[in-house]
Amino acid sequence: MAGIIECVGLTKYYGKTRGVEGLSLEVPEGSVYGFLGPNGAGKTTTIRCLLGVLRPTAGEARLFGQRVTLDGSTLRRRVGYVPGEIRLFEKETGRWHIDYVAGLRGARPVASDDLIARLDFDPSRRVKELSKGNKQKLALILGLMHAPEVLILDEPTSGLDPLNQETVFSIIEERVRDGATVFLSSHVLSEVERICDRVGIIRQGRLAAEESVRDLLDKRLRELVVSFAEPVDAAFFDGVPGLANLEQRSPSTFVARVKGDHLDDVVKRLATKRVVDLSIQHASLEEVFMEFYRSEDSVEVTGGEAATPGSEGGEPR
Repeated sequence: MAGIIECVGLTKYYGKTRGVEGLSLEVPEGSVYGFLGPNGAGKTTTIRCLLGVLRPTAGEARLFGQRVTLDGSTLRRRVGYVPGEIRLFEKETGRWHIDYVAGLRGARPVASDDLIARLDFDPSRRVKELSKGNKQKLALILGLMHAPEVLILDEPTSGLDPLNQETVFSIIEERVRDGATVFLSSHVLSEVERICDRVGIIRQGRLAAEESVRDLLDKRLRELVVSFAEPVDAAFFDGVPGLANLEQRSPSTFVARVKGDHLDDVVKRLATKRVVDLSIQHASLEEVFMEFYRSEDSVEVTGGEAATPGSEGGEPR
């Protein structure tokens, strides 16, 4: 059975500048697909092709087995979209936006009241009076209120507090249980871990990897900083599996990366000496990309931080 969301050799160039190239992926019905990558990698271009906002240079995007075209209004009525950059009418109220978008869509806002209540949103206020978080709530209501079969979400919890983020996760999970299919673009690893079944990682316009969330998490990096009670030779760490990028900052303090599921091995080695301070933090999602999916000519990682690839010419984000 074909996927509900598909890209087949999808290619988009802005003049001579690459947006995406030869991108192929498939999202089965009722699943949540995380679409991940650094800024400028081609995520927004892909989403705009799926929505029929951009015409591909080559290849095609498909929804429900049908080719997406610029005039595909019938398909778009079955899709809910929450953009990463929200554009609203500043002088109008939230209620006006709900009625206006429902009219454009030709579909009743069947879930608008429920979403308003659950997100604690006041639809009587004008957009210019709203905080970033409340503008995000309105974008979520507009994208989800018609109970779409496909949800295309670009950083859907941006600007929301933890309580409202949890509410959004619950809403997405409920929609998936009811049969919806979700295409999620996010930089937040905890978000991906919470709701995604599978992820595609895009780099420089191409699909660099496609994995289950479990496999991706096995690749998770951790940043380790440890201080011992007395000076320690760097050879102390020899042979510890999963330990990389070891740096000695003082006679008794070390910084390193721990890869995959080897944290237990590292902690057991540390326990053989007296430790006075220990910090273990998850590396950023971008550092995971840079560590596992960079090509030989990519920007090198220095000083424990991943350099950010340059923004993609022609693509707004």
